[in-house]
Amino acid sequence: MSATGATGAMGATDATGGAGHAGMDTWSAIPPPVPGGAAHDRTWAPELRAAVRCTAGLFALMLLVDLANRTLEPGRIACWTAVALVLFAILYPPRVTAGEHWLASRGLLRTRRVRTDLLVLVRRSDGMAPRLVLRDALGGRVELDPKVFTANPLLWHHLDQGVRRARARGLLRCGAAPLQELADRIDRDGARAVFDASGL
Repeated sequence: MSATGATGAMGATDATGGAGHAGMDTWSAIPPPVPGGAAHDRTWAPELRAAVRCTAGLFALMLLVDLANRTLEPGRIACWTAVALVLFAILYPPRVTAGEHWLASRGLLRTRRVRTDLLVLVRRSDGMAPRLVLRDALGGRVELDPKVFTANPLLWHHLDQGVRRARARGLLRCGAAPLQELADRIDRDGARAVFDASGL
């Protein structure tokens, strides 16, 4: 290929990349993640312990009430056990992990996974518990609490990298607003943590 042709090809590539990254730079204040390895939710273990304590506490309380009323029998023990198991299933926190161009949320019974470099939809679902909904071109779908990213910057790094790739490929054409809002919150929390650590 001639020098002129190579320069033209490089210019076309840069133009495409620039178009893909346009709109992403507004939430790129956080540096990219260190390559290699997966990022894990650091708050998952404490949340799991809290779920176990809450379930065990309620189970013990129900048994003590029956014991005090002298109504403790096998049938009621089985009933309270079932109630405790249902409560634990509700309280069980999904474990979020992310790596290069993928993100997974593992619940008690199943794991949901998306390719972040093939995302076609990012939207925020507001309600009693706000959720960030991610869907990829392969049909994968993950719904998770946005707080997981504010508490785990490395998870956000991986999502941000995948979103950039999806934008560059022309797959992700919407979702800028919830991502920008999330990035702003992460930046604010990071700045607050720096000020608190420095005593300012």
